[in-house]
Amino acid sequence: MSLVTKGIGLAKKAKHHFQDQIRERTPVYLSPVRRIERVATEERVCAMTFDDGPCRLPPNPDRSRGKPLTLVLAETLERYGAKGTFDVVGDTSANYPDRPGKHGSASWGGVRYDHYPDFGKDADGGVVHCPELTARLLEGGHELTSHTYSHVLFGWKPLVYGQRKYLSGLEPVVEDLKRLHAYVEETWRYTMRFGRPPHYVDAIRGGFTSYDAYALLGYQYMAASFDGAGWLPLASYEAEVEATWRPMEKLLLEDPDFFRGQIIFQKDGFNMARRSPIADGLDKQLQLLTDHGYQVVTVSELLERSPFQDVLPDSETGQAARLLLGRGWCAAYQDNTIRPDAVLTRGELAMMAFGWDTVPKRIELIRSGRAPFRDLAPRHPYAAAAVRAVETRAMSAQDGRFRPDAPVTSLELAQFCATRLGRTPPLKDWSQVTHGEFLALAAGLMG
Repeated sequence: MSLVTKGIGLAKKAKHHFQDQIRERTPVYLSPVRRIERVATEERVCAMTFDDGPCRLPPNPDRSRGKPLTLVLAETLERYGAKGTFDVVGDTSANYPDRPGKHGSASWGGVRYDHYPDFGKDADGGVVHCPELTARLLEGGHELTSHTYSHVLFGWKPLVYGQRKYLSGLEPVVEDLKRLHAYVEETWRYTMRFGRPPHYVDAIRGGFTSYDAYALLGYQYMAASFDGAGWLPLASYEAEVEATWRPMEKLLLEDPDFFRGQIIFQKDGFNMARRSPIADGLDKQLQLLTDHGYQVVTVSELLERSPFQDVLPDSETGQAARLLLGRGWCAAYQDNTIRPDAVLTRGELAMMAFGWDTVPKRIELIRSGRAPFRDLAPRHPYAAAAVRAVETRAMSAQDGRFRPDAPVTSLELAQFCATRLGRTPPLKDWSQVTHGEFLALAAGLMG
């Protein structure tokens, strides 16, 4: 293993550790767009995602008689009765002028931009240039999700991509997403439902995030809970192939249920060493999962079986949350949890009922910089929902304050249910009502 590779691996571990610490300290809010990493299920079922394709070039080294990489992946999945989720790009050929980066580094395919499947090979990748491969994926029952049209970063990422160009604000991000969405829909009559930002960069200039962009398209944020490792260059191709399946084997031996509900990240393209170890490693991965009784499904099917991360679909809370989700409510937090034992706050109550309806209002508030209430900043996740709740008289504010963090009282809950649901809750003490209790109540009142 080279010093560069070791450095990349250590940097990745440090990054994940830092992100975990940030997540522990960062408040989590209810959100119309949920980050889907894994779900709670008692079934041995998981999903696999493949970024950056489709790719017409054959794997390297080519052990597949010149077949395009994407076709190799599709055929391998289908031999096991598995369905993949292919996180596709549109066309990176407009990402010039540029120069190739250092072999084995994160900028291997371009310094200012990403070029897929390789620098100077843009015409061999993306749905625009590979319509036959895209159609083949759909014919095989695989899923398409949006990895953006041009694969340009949503925002600045100085640590790894200090020279990388990024989009200038929310409008260019949404335009890029809509361009791919429209192209796929018009060409194949297929509607994508999920997005994954290039390199997981979420911050967008102007105070926005990828969640705002996805909300405007009605997308959910597709992340992953397990790294298939094919992107990391090692000393040899054989070592890279082994790295795709050996950790999976170890984890399954230790705990055969380890991959239940997980989303596995893979690449439909080359790694930093311009090789595609997943072309050979995928067969071994699928064999391991099959031997342990797993079914590999699309991310959409995984969510249909179990929508949330911390509650089972057949539980009372899971059933109630699924019902509200189907009615357009924001029943889950941004990390796709329900947290049934958490005490319901006023801000959460407003967001739960009005979250999707207030996406444009949130953007308006952020751009104006005007706080709708004395205790709610314009960028607060619940600010727009609070405005809507007060406007519809489902909730009230006093002295220009909304008190988003205050627990919901029995009187406030009765007012909300009567206004929003047309029915009042049973007479009892509803103070300190939990999320689980409210979800069950709301589902019952909805009938």
